[in-house]
Amino acid sequence: MKILIAAAGSRGDVDPYTGLGAALRAAGHDVALAATAPFAPLVRAAGLDFRALPGDTRARGDVTDRRELMRTASAFLAELGQGFADVVDEDTDLLLLSTTTAPLGWHLAEATGTPALGVYLQPTAPTGAFPPVVTGARSLGRFGNRAAGRFALRMADRISEQGVARLRERLGLPPLTASAMRRRQERAHWPVLHGCSTALVPAPSDWRPGLEVVGNWWPHVDASARLPADLEDFLGAGPRPVLIGFGSMAAGERERLGELAVRALRRAGLRGILQSGSAGPAAACGPDVLTVGDVPHALLFPRLAAVVHHAGAGTSAAALRAGVPAVPVPVTADQPFWARRLAALGAATEPVPFGSLTAEALADALDRVVRQETYTRAARAAARQLRSEDGAARVVEAVEGLALRR
Repeated sequence: MKILIAAAGSRGDVDPYTGLGAALRAAGHDVALAATAPFAPLVRAAGLDFRALPGDTRARGDVTDRRELMRTASAFLAELGQGFADVVDEDTDLLLLSTTTAPLGWHLAEATGTPALGVYLQPTAPTGAFPPVVTGARSLGRFGNRAAGRFALRMADRISEQGVARLRERLGLPPLTASAMRRRQERAHWPVLHGCSTALVPAPSDWRPGLEVVGNWWPHVDASARLPADLEDFLGAGPRPVLIGFGSMAAGERERLGELAVRALRRAGLRGILQSGSAGPAAACGPDVLTVGDVPHALLFPRLAAVVHHAGAGTSAAALRAGVPAVPVPVTADQPFWARRLAALGAATEPVPFGSLTAEALADALDRVVRQETYTRAARAAARQLRSEDGAARVVEAVEGLALRR
């Protein structure tokens, strides 16, 4: 089959699909991954065809201001929809749609007659089991959680409304609101496979048919990949260090974060690795602190004592897979949700909100997570569950089931 995977967002929203695409390619399918331009090298390194989508997903301004986030997201989706229409070939056999691209992809599927399957990194369907991932709220009880989940979907509909209207006009389709299309998909039990572990999100009993939690799909890592020599030397020069990094969040605060991280490490008496990048800490380092760029989590995390991270879905899962406890410092969007799920497992400290992060608070959390063995035991127990799951294989199985019914 000729399969087009469409994903949009930060690196954590795109990178897992390189591993999923590689698994589908290994199963004999012709796979392209559509994403914004900065991710072309990641996609091509996995041996996949790259299709460029428009838009700039780099964090800008105050990423914690919800109204600004909604305005930015609405404009991004409106632009994305037009580019999405350009990359769907008439010989595409199947669309695999992420959480972000599904509200647009449904309309492309209608216009072209191409089957579509959801491959989400986050659960979005309302449930009484937990609050919606985008609110970061604590549980409101079963009734409150479901009500909040329905409200979150209505807000998502509002964000995609402009893009949907423009896309349907371009495709020559009759007007249909984003919410009406979503309800249509729900009534049809449109299938969605969720690429997260049941250790963090067991499938709720009140979900509609067609929704499954299948296990993570992991970023592609070449079999020949190795850690840089200076990082290997640092890892071998003393006790296991901790890693501190914040993904693509808070891009304007590198210097402050770097200085804060070094003070926290020294206060806790720990060796540390600062991960640089668009939002990574930057600071002058001594013999017990090393700054690195992007390195594969699968190679580095198993060799750490703990990870301080922004609690994105992918990084949270990668730390669990390695059996390494975490100090979650959520910034926005779904990060508070994953931070609380990690803490509920006992594999992380209680979240340290980014807005109130200090060197003292980080040092105290690091001291607890490294010195108290209960955190490591919980992380290792979760790692065993993650290793028993093969999310990519489940997607391959679903895709081949669709192929047989064509």
